[in-house]
Amino acid sequence: MSKLAINTAQNVNLDYKLIGLGERVVAFLIDGLILTAYITIVENLVAVSEIFDVDDWTRVGFLSLFLLPAFFYSLLCHIIFGGQTVGKIIMKIKVVRFDGTPTQWYNFLVRWMLRIIDIWMFFASIGVLSILLSDKKQRVGDAAAGTIVISVKKKHKITSTILEDITDDYNPKFTTVTQLSDKDVRIIKEAFLIAKKNNDFKTLTVLKNKICEVLNIESELYDKEFIDTILKDYNYYTQNM
Repeated sequence: MSKLAINTAQNVNLDYKLIGLGERVVAFLIDGLILTAYITIVENLVAVSEIFDVDDWTRVGFLSLFLLPAFFYSLLCHIIFGGQTVGKIIMKIKVVRFDGTPTQWYNFLVRWMLRIIDIWMFFASIGVLSILLSDKKQRVGDAAAGTIVISVKKKHKITSTILEDITDDYNPKFTTVTQLSDKDVRIIKEAFLIAKKNNDFKTLTVLKNKICEVLNIESELYDKEFIDTILKDYNYYTQNM
């Protein structure tokens, strides 16, 4: 199974499944059904409406204007939904930069322009072959834009990383927590979760004392509350550096 490792702001590697041909084809067909429905509705409305019943050229002009969004459907959806069309949202797949940096509008533009080669020329054979033969499962447009398609189905719980769920108005209590490294915090969190699950109060006390010793701090907080605060403080500072 092909995977991509993306590094988060806290230097936590999350492995994502690279998407091959099958799910991409299904997403493409879903988008095709949406576009077909839209085009059919627009054509029928223009055909029956008296507003456009002036002459054939006027009707064709208005019809072309109303069908313009369908032409840019893929490009607009990827930009608006951050790398997804409706079909991709349903299939839970997404276009991202292969190096983990934020995807920009021009990346989507390059992919969209090269659909002519990947999809519309030679009955999509170029796109299919490039996906099947590429290590990163990229079509020509992906290779040119520096993008790949990944699964965004949630496989990682926040408790499996050093990440903590903190609110925007969170106020940290221990400024020296930045002396810790990601590795230190990961060890602390793993020990904290195991001790809390097993009601191992002795380990919680030892863990608190060790943190206080390393950071040269004192606290009257209970062991659980103290360690939980340390984890949240570290996330607060690393996210706002």
